[in-house]
Amino acid sequence: MAKKAEQKNELVENPQAIAEKLQHAENWIERHPKTVIGILVAVAVLVGGYFGFQYFKENQNIQAQQEMFQAIYYFEADSLDLALNGDGNNLGFLDIIDEYGITDAATLANFYAGSAFLKQGRYEVARLYLEDFKADDLLVQARAYSLIGDSYMEEGRYSEAAQWYNKAASYKPNRHFSPTYLLKAALAFEKGEQTDKAIAAYDRIIREFNTSPEYQEARKYKARLEGNS
Repeated sequence: MAKKAEQKNELVENPQAIAEKLQHAENWIERHPKTVIGILVAVAVLVGGYFGFQYFKENQNIQAQQEMFQAIYYFEADSLDLALNGDGNNLGFLDIIDEYGITDAATLANFYAGSAFLKQGRYEVARLYLEDFKADDLLVQARAYSLIGDSYMEEGRYSEAAQWYNKAASYKPNRHFSPTYLLKAALAFEKGEQTDKAIAAYDRIIREFNTSPEYQEARKYKARLEGNS
């Protein structure tokens, strides 16, 4: 250990030692010019490739956003088949996912596609697309989790529904959205005859979100369950 420290101090304090190291490096470069050129070319290719890909991806994203405008219009008008599959002139969400898969717009198209399939009652397919949606925003990711919960509720699979509602409530918890998802979780637990878990969901609203509009509802429903138990 002491020997290593001495060598380090020699390099720091002795300019001659530093000069010798630099000379060795220069000699190595002179003896291996092809290797040096190869390394420089590889670095240039990697850097150029990275920035080229980023430029391509951004252009693709812009195109996908433009293509998706009409699909969103159809979705909001409840023309779900057109929203999903396009109208022959404009792409639908499924086409955008296939053709622009690397873009943020395609990621958002997964959310819309899942929502559309959910409205059509195609619950299993809806879940596939909603689970492929990934975002780090406050609202839409939690909403996707909640929609997955809705799909299970429609199938009468209350335990799975409650799990996804809880996941939505626990995603970046906040007083604006989390209490709503907790109420849905509590309802799913009630329907699944899991009274203790329903009470726990109501209690979490009371404890953590007592300034939310759902606070009074949670108190009332919790009292009802505790009175019946």
